[in-house]
Formats: sequence, structure tokens, C-alpha cells
Amino acid sequence: MFSGFIRTRQFTKRFCCFLIIFFMFAQATPAHAKDVRVGVIDIQAAVTGTKEWKKEFASFKTKFQKEKVSIAAKEKNLKKMIEDLNKKSMVLSPELKKKKEEALLKKKRDFERHVQDKNEEFAKSEKAITNKILKKMVKIVKDLGESKKFTMILEKKVGLYFDPSVDLTALATRTYNKTK
Repeated sequence: MFSGFIRTRQFTKRFCCFLIIFFMFAQATPAHAKDVRVGVIDIQAAVTGTKEWKKEFASFKTKFQKEKVSIAAKEKNLKKMIEDLNKKSMVLSPELKKKKEEALLKKKRDFERHVQDKNEEFAKSEKAITNKILKKMVKIVKDLGESKKFTMILEKKVGLYFDPSVDLTALATRTYNKTK
């Protein structure tokens, strides 16, 4: 019981110290502080709106479509093999049927692994394209912030409301396209 009192007293002391420090630093900003200018940007829209991203993504999409067609053909072939095995299963000997089923299961696993590997490969590729342009875009946004004398530029998704006049998304995209 006595130790609880000591803990409560220590907590009270700490809390009072915190309040004192908080109120010392939470004073109103002095009159000579510079004006705060805040801009916002939808960084995803700015990146995907660049000519470079559109060009890179078009190339990526072409490769993706070719692979999609290849995978669809392999899947069709695999389904045909399954149908053939099902049709012939009654006339095959148990040993031969088992061998064919095992071979078919191996092909199915290989196909599924191939699809999974390609999905991962394309996801990495898309991420690499976006990250490469994102790094350049961040530099553009910093330069815009400095040149336009913004105190800070926030991601648009962070806030609930912003005046459209402080949205720098289109300006950042245009500036990026001019510099690249």
C-alpha cells in the first residue's frame, strides 16, 4: 500500500514536470516568425502522370501481356492434358495411370511455380520503375518547395481538406517532364 503511494507521487511529479515543460514550449509563435506556406501533392498521381513513367509502363505492360498470353496457352495445354487423362483413365493400367497422374501433377506444380515467379518478377519490375521515378520526383518537389518558398509540402492523402490552390501535383509533373 505504501509503495503504491510512492508510485503515485512519482507519477504526479513526472506529470507536473511534463506540464511545465509543455507550457514553456507551447507559447504562441513570436510575431517575427516567418509566414507558413503549406503545399500538397498527390505523389502517386505526380509520378504516374510523367511522360517517363508512361513510357516505361507501356513497355512493362507489353511484356506483361506477352507473358499473360504465354501463361494462358500453357494453362490451356495443361487442362487438355487433364481432360485426356480423365478420358483414358478407364483403359489404362493402374501403374501407367499412376505414372501419368504423377507426371501431370509435376507439370501442374511447375506451371503454378512459373506463374508465381512471373507475378513476383513483374511486381518487382513495376516497383523498380515507380521507385526510380519517385526518387527523381522527390528531388523535383524539394526544389519546387525551395523555389516557391513553401515551409512544407505534404502528401495529399495526409489531410482531410486542402485548398486546391496549394495542390502542386500538376506543377510537379510538368516540371519533371521539362527536366527529364
